Amino acid sequence: MAYYPQLVIDALKTVIHPEKKQDIVSLDMVEDDIRINGKRVSFSLIFDRPNDPMVSTLKRMATQAIKAHLGDDCEIEGNIFVKIRKKEEKAPDPVLPAVKHVIAVASGKGGVGKSTVTANLAVALAQKGFKVGLLDADIFGPSIPIMFDTVEARPLLAEGSTEEKQLIEPIEKYGIKMLSIGYFVDPDSAIVWRGSMACNALKQLVTDTAWGDLDYLLIDMPPGTSDIHISLVQLINLTGAVIVSTPQKVALADATKGINMFQNDKINVPILGIVENMAYFTPAELPDNKYYIFGKDGAKSLAEKLNVPFLGQIPLVQSIRENGDTGTPAALDANSPTGKAFAELADKLSRSI
Repeated sequence: MAYYPQLVIDALKTVIHPEKKQDIVSLDMVEDDIRINGKRVSFSLIFDRPNDPMVSTLKRMATQAIKAHLGDDCEIEGNIFVKIRKKEEKAPDPVLPAVKHVIAVASGKGGVGKSTVTANLAVALAQKGFKVGLLDADIFGPSIPIMFDTVEARPLLAEGSTEEKQLIEPIEKYGIKMLSIGYFVDPDSAIVWRGSMACNALKQLVTDTAWGDLDYLLIDMPPGTSDIHISLVQLINLTGAVIVSTPQKVALADATKGINMFQNDKINVPILGIVENMAYFTPAELPDNKYYIFGKDGAKSLAEKLNVPFLGQIPLVQSIRENGDTGTPAALDANSPTGKAFAELADKLSRSI
């Protein structure tokens, strides 16, 4: 049987996208690069993003369709390639026009070290020469002021403020511009607000701050999935989200929900990757030993299962906790094992973007 491109197209018209309910040819997902050499057939499928969860499924479905229409002797395995659709240059965000990338750092549950990862990731990016901002969006449990030893700091009005528009000058430390509701309230008092009040406060922190030119604005999100997350997505264009989890099943179950929230059709924020925090315990006196207290490679396996990037593992070491309590993030020591782990995380995040 002689093969020709139209036969391949006809076969691929039978492949229905599981979510969009249309065939992949109609969805313009088949690249115009079909090559036929004897019984060998190759072509590319086009996806909107590299971490599309349908990549493996559609490649398998396309292989089955080609075999069914062209015969079992057709050489198609390993010859379906993936290309990413080129996007038009994104217009500046009207709310944050001078910020290149806005990244939400989130978790499905509390206690997984999300704020610790955010703080150290910000430091690691700043040490690489990037202009970095950090917004503490955890309205009910702000922790960034403690982690940077700026609890007593009080933001001032920025230059250029007018009676009509008063802008807040963010607190700056270690080369990072940061802002938190913690700078405006008594640190010993609980914040008892309804959801609408918290959302309005977050909006003010975003829009009424003189962030200036930034390469990255990291947003330390509250744990879980709430109206604050929805309000933020509606307010600004997020470049993507980073999910922090520990390896144990209970944390992974909640991390999965967090990923599903961002991938929801109404939110549609790309997942830049998963970070496995407290991946293993390494005692200071035995730096080469690893003890998997919370399980091994749980978040790494979840990333593979959901077809999203895995950004790396952060060990459970005493110095990370100590540095967080003293306001000197562990990533400041770039030559320490912890500092190197966060530096590598910063590199992988940049590549993922």
